[in-house]
Amino acid sequence: GGLEPARTTMLRLLESGKDIVTANKALLAQHGPELFDRARELGRSIAFEAAVAGGIPIIANLSQCLSANQILSLRGILNGTSNFIVSQMEEQGTDYAAAVAEAQERGYAEADPSMDVDGSDAAQKLAILAHLSFGAELAWAQIPRQGIDKLQTMDLRWARELGYRIKLLASAKLSTDHKRLEAHVSPTLVKIGTP
Repeated sequence: GGLEPARTTMLRLLESGKDIVTANKALLAQHGPELFDRARELGRSIAFEAAVAGGIPIIANLSQCLSANQILSLRGILNGTSNFIVSQMEEQGTDYAAAVAEAQERGYAEADPSMDVDGSDAAQKLAILAHLSFGAELAWAQIPRQGIDKLQTMDLRWARELGYRIKLLASAKLSTDHKRLEAHVSPTLVKIGTP
């Protein structure tokens, strides 16, 4: 994990003719473009499916889609911990602190869940997906984000009364002129029944 010595080690491995498999999303979010470019120059590959939504083959699907399609936008729930917390608050009526404690008891959340609940983890994953989907070099720390830590149970009740659920979504979209990429992570109203 971490940025160094992981970055330096990865570059050395690529230069010595090795392919790499990693789940280090912090490294890829910060230095992905540099590492992917170097791997391409050297004819090596970096496999990183587990770094983003490990249970869903999003990396493989995006890689295959790129050859035949232009991706204009992407949007999704990229952090399972925050999704669990919001779901517990909504479905069980528990407050934020109790939902976080439940996530920690079940092993879904770290002892310090701040990266999950403040949107940083989702922003790191979004930076990786944006590079893969759009060729964008987004610094994950520059992606505007709002986490779930300010949500209250009443917010979720009101959303439900209006026919919505609140989910922490990561979104990236090309502007209509295809010259700018707009990206953000924030709690978002999602129509009930939306897959």
